[in-house]
Amino acid sequence: MIVGVPSAPDDETRVGMVPAVAADLIDAGHAVHVESGAGDGAGWADDAYRDVGCEISDDRGQILADADVVFEVAALGAVEEANPEQYRADQAVIGLLGPFDVADQQVQQMAETGVDAFALELVPRTSRAQSMDANSSQANVAGYKAAVQAAGELDRMVPMQMTAAGTVQPAEVFVIGAGVAGLQAISTANRLGASVKAYDIRPEAAEEITSVGAEFVELDVHAEDASDEEGHATEQDEEFYRKQRTQLGEVVAESDALITTAAVASGDAPRLVTDEAIAGMDDGSVVVDLAAGGGGNCDPTVPDERVDYEGVTVFGPTNLPATVPQTASQLYANNLVNFLENMLEDDELVIDTDDEIVDATLLTHDGTVRNPHRDDGSDDEPSDGEDAAPAQADADGGDGT
Repeated sequence: MIVGVPSAPDDETRVGMVPAVAADLIDAGHAVHVESGAGDGAGWADDAYRDVGCEISDDRGQILADADVVFEVAALGAVEEANPEQYRADQAVIGLLGPFDVADQQVQQMAETGVDAFALELVPRTSRAQSMDANSSQANVAGYKAAVQAAGELDRMVPMQMTAAGTVQPAEVFVIGAGVAGLQAISTANRLGASVKAYDIRPEAAEEITSVGAEFVELDVHAEDASDEEGHATEQDEEFYRKQRTQLGEVVAESDALITTAAVASGDAPRLVTDEAIAGMDDGSVVVDLAAGGGGNCDPTVPDERVDYEGVTVFGPTNLPATVPQTASQLYANNLVNFLENMLEDDELVIDTDDEIVDATLLTHDGTVRNPHRDDGSDDEPSDGEDAAPAQADADGGDGT
């Protein structure tokens, strides 16, 4: 079959295919058609794709017309002014489609076109699906970059230093949320030499937090049924959140850097950190709010802006993986190919809705909009990271709410 790889939107540096992964597809007998310049933002020139056997074309329309399968980084609700009519009947489109953000009219148009659209944001949280889980792979990158960004913006060194001129104490980093993004942020901050604390509503997260080098913060507020049967944090009542915000604020005020990761893929991010808590941090402190795409976990957060609030710098990135485009693209391309291979039988694409992975992610099929997530809010539980993001919402469900 022919796999088409169009360029992503102008503000997106990631690409849906990298040369090394393309080579594997070509060795397996498939053809890979890449739009010229698609890999530029991630460091792969057209020649790198040609060298492994890809066909390069300037004609985006022709690539989409020829492709049996289209690998997208972001489409439909994940980008502005996306056009579902660019695809054709009997074509599979796989990628971060923005299923919770896309307008009903756009999805209906895609369905009427006859496209089989697979939204990787909806990959189930199962062991078999881990290699296809783009939410987690991108959240891992986001968590790393959040810690690096916080360290780079601090007005002090991160690790402890014992010098002839005196001892420098390590920076205090507080991470809210212990899903994929949160755990990676903890691990990275710990490797940088910070003194790291972390919180998550789920009691079972304490062991994960301590295993990556942080001190688990236990609040004097407890939730009944803090997590569901799959381990995702569950929604609590307003009185719980009020007490939680108060006690989190005390830890926030003692921190030099705060990283928050509690995002909800299909709705607004929970507000966990108040203006007062941020104002209580020392001047020169830094906040990186990975839930900015959903409005943010912190009151001062503004999506994609740097805000100076009472001497504290608050960042609201909505697509941190795109700031580490080569690594993010490598991981994402592997997710896409693993997802595709799950549906191949004798090198033919077979859409088996009895497969839980196919069933969960299939947004349009046989001319209809079929995914229930658009209507029943069944995926509304808070999840760490991403996002949200285009799809930085973290897939493993750990968070600080």
